Amino acid sequence: MAEKNYYEILGVKKDATDSDIKKKYRKLVRQYHPDVSDDPDADNKIAEINNAYETIRDKDKRREYDAMLNNPFAGQSSGGFGGQAGAGQGGFNWEDIKGQFGEGEAFGDGGFRFDDIFSAFGRGARGGSNEQAGGRTQQGFDQFGGGFGAQNSKGQDQHAEINVDLASVYNGDDYSIKLNVPTRKPNGSVDYDNKTLKIKIPKGITDGKQIRLSGQGAAGSGNGKNGDLFLKVKITHNNNIRLEGADVYQTVNITPWEAALGEKINVTTPAGTLGVSIPSNSKSGSNLRLKGKGIPAKQAGDLYLTLNIINPEVSSDTDKQAYEQLKQAFADAGISR
Repeated sequence: MAEKNYYEILGVKKDATDSDIKKKYRKLVRQYHPDVSDDPDADNKIAEINNAYETIRDKDKRREYDAMLNNPFAGQSSGGFGGQAGAGQGGFNWEDIKGQFGEGEAFGDGGFRFDDIFSAFGRGARGGSNEQAGGRTQQGFDQFGGGFGAQNSKGQDQHAEINVDLASVYNGDDYSIKLNVPTRKPNGSVDYDNKTLKIKIPKGITDGKQIRLSGQGAAGSGNGKNGDLFLKVKITHNNNIRLEGADVYQTVNITPWEAALGEKINVTTPAGTLGVSIPSNSKSGSNLRLKGKGIPAKQAGDLYLTLNIINPEVSSDTDKQAYEQLKQAFADAGISR
């Protein structure tokens, strides 16, 4: 593919529209993605495809490139092509590829997984995979000069999701996550280093809020700083709990006599074990509000205990007799149906 011009690499005509170019580019990326392609040269092809697309998708670069194709020797002093896409720099930019699809459009999996974003086609091994291909890719253009040159721009911000237990939200906690973090080498190439990042879960953070890790996003170009990593918090909890902002709703099972007579019971909640008084004649589905016992955010939420009356099972004659006596005692209860 290195001997072909950029239009031939992408399989489009020189007068192809931006839409046609983008469609063809997406198709090729899916075809040669190293996780799905059996082609042993998939890494190099992806690098060349990305390099070609980065040039002809940009109007100004495409105009210069077309002029070079029409009169190749005219560009000797002004430079050739390669630029930010990574040809001759030892790597390609996964963020440039990912950005063309938008969230969730990638390879039919419904979204980018956490590992997809940071492993970038292969656990850090792909960053230098274009060094051999880079020499081949650049051969066709070295005679015309260097390239556009790296721009000093900040790397793109990354976004991912982290699961946080509800107990950690109540108390604050330290989490550790392992990432392949993009790092730009002095020669301009991007490599991926294995890092363990310690994250402080702020006490009182609510579902959907983000934690920002400065400098842990995509590598910047040239001397530009790395982007930031934003971790969206997804709070995990038991099935008998639901969250509404900082308010916590927890279903609590009680017996018929606790509901009827009103008793004090101990309930294990995210706020700890609490003594709760059940009002007499309580009904299933009614809520007991414990003010300020929800998520301890800046404005603390409330904890609502939703009562669920459970009738004991009849497993013996004694149980059956007890229910018969209950039936007779409340024969005139007049329950509406």
